[in-house]
Amino acid sequence: MKRDYVNEKEWAPGEIEGILDLARKVKERPGDYRSALSGKSLAMIFEKSSTRTRVSFEAGMFQLGGLGMFLSSRDLQLGRGEPVSDTARVLSRYTDGIMARTYTQATVEDLARHASVPVINGLSDLLHPCQALADFQTVCERFGSARGFPLCYVGDGNNVAHSLLVTGAKLGARIAVVTPPGFEPRPEVLAWAREAAAATGGSVRVTHSLEEGLVGARAVYTDVWASMGQEAEAAQRVQQFEKYRVTARVFSLADRDAIFLHCLPAHRGEEVEAAVIDSPSSAVSDQAENRLHAQKALLVTLLGASA
Repeated sequence: MKRDYVNEKEWAPGEIEGILDLARKVKERPGDYRSALSGKSLAMIFEKSSTRTRVSFEAGMFQLGGLGMFLSSRDLQLGRGEPVSDTARVLSRYTDGIMARTYTQATVEDLARHASVPVINGLSDLLHPCQALADFQTVCERFGSARGFPLCYVGDGNNVAHSLLVTGAKLGARIAVVTPPGFEPRPEVLAWAREAAAATGGSVRVTHSLEEGLVGARAVYTDVWASMGQEAEAAQRVQQFEKYRVTARVFSLADRDAIFLHCLPAHRGEEVEAAVIDSPSSAVSDQAENRLHAQKALLVTLLGASA
């Protein structure tokens, strides 16, 4: 039976832990997996521009012995009005898996519904589940475990915040989200995270107070104030988010051994000061690298199992 990684809420805590354990092995012993997906192919649909998602999936498939095929929505018939269902069915006849970086969550869910091969959410307006896998792989490398780990996200309650909440709760982490009023995570996502946290011993908190969210945090995470598709709101958001910039003073509210995380690309001087993101406490390069390893583990889990 095929599995999709479209919404991490559909995966059990032990299954997500298994992906992260495999990611560690793939990173430590890449040669052991260089033929894991020999002869397999991944269709990679991009409605949004990308650096990390495209390169990490394409390189990951190559390093596993397979082929990743970049498909811009401008080049696909999908961009000319072909139904998502037809695209999913046809790609299922050609490839062993589909990864999609889309605007709406509905698009990737429709792909999964109609495809007969595994579908991976490479990013949607609701979730960024592959990013969260890399984030918690980085946490586990630095601190040993995600269970009980206090992470504070500062900024817009966007797709990155959503996946941090759900994946973090599944792993038993303690996730705090600090946002300006009116930019909180979506209620349904909070409900998913709280349900998971109740089962794993994790916790979920949303606040407008930097001090409340950051005290005791061992990772401080932020993201751009205006995501792709929100460019028209950028100027207004600068004013609304000004107090939530991660400055050296704000970062100092966290634990002494705290690391700084950012999914990138970053706008120095906006959501984060250069003095923080370029400091020895920054783990953003390790975090970006772990997109490769976490996604290779996910690909082996999904495409390897579909043999």
